[in-house]
Amino acid sequence: MTKTVERPPAARVRPVKAPSPAGDRRRRRLTDHLRAYGFLLGGLVCFALFSWYPAIRAVVIAFQKYTPGSDPEWVGTANFTRVWQDPEFAAAWRNTLTFTLLALLIGFAIPFVLALVLNELRHAKAFFRVVVYLPVMIPPVVSALLWKWFYDPGAGLANEALRLLHLPTSNWSNGADTALVSLVIVATWANMGGTVLIYLAALQSIPGELYEAAELDGANLLQRVRHVTVPQTRFVILMLMLLQIIATMQVFTEPFVITGGGPENATVTVLYLIYKYAFLYSDFGGACALSVMLLALLGAFSAVYLRLTRSGEEAAA
Repeated sequence: MTKTVERPPAARVRPVKAPSPAGDRRRRRLTDHLRAYGFLLGGLVCFALFSWYPAIRAVVIAFQKYTPGSDPEWVGTANFTRVWQDPEFAAAWRNTLTFTLLALLIGFAIPFVLALVLNELRHAKAFFRVVVYLPVMIPPVVSALLWKWFYDPGAGLANEALRLLHLPTSNWSNGADTALVSLVIVATWANMGGTVLIYLAALQSIPGELYEAAELDGANLLQRVRHVTVPQTRFVILMLMLLQIIATMQVFTEPFVITGGGPENATVTVLYLIYKYAFLYSDFGGACALSVMLLALLGAFSAVYLRLTRSGEEAAA
């Protein structure tokens, strides 16, 4: 009689569920976000420590009598009143506004014209771009010291060139009437390289068909610039104008290195006066009060400027 061997029942294999594609995408997105915020954290910490905290601290000190090493004393608006009554206050604001206006007249048109010239070149474009941008790579203090020697009324290169041409010499940065204009020239030369390259990039983004259509209509060079180039680069021009005004209102290096605020306070600017209050007079409350004034003015100007430009763009559209 044959015995039947019973086999154990086969183990039931449970099917493994495939991971949901939607769940994988959510996890990857969360991982990417965490990684991105991790990279941003370093920048946020640096801004908080070296930009936001000093700005907030300066606003607080503007209402205090503060000397390093001693406890601050709340004085309300006394710092603002004392700064306002300072004889150098009016001179500093007048010189700063004049510098800004001269920088717009001299330093705003030159980069645009240079960009137009570079855009029309057919050979050695890279070389001339490097030449134009080279002053930006020179440290600002070194650049100012070079120009200080250049402006020397005795053996300076500027007056030597005028003597060779049998032209009258000038006091340049040593003259009360010419010092501010001399500093504007220095600032324009030292900072226009980046502006030229931005303009050049904007010009190269203009479709060539627009210029061809303008030429077919009989437009000359100036008409093409007026009716094609300027409208197509309007946004870049307006933004660079705003940035230049903000930068020139904070001019410091050139007056500090070349003229020391002289002669006869002809080149004392707001930022240079802030430096004097803080590091020469040890009046940090007055320095911060003046800084708050400058911040309020630039903030209000920026808000009005952006509002007006946005309204103009909406009206044009």
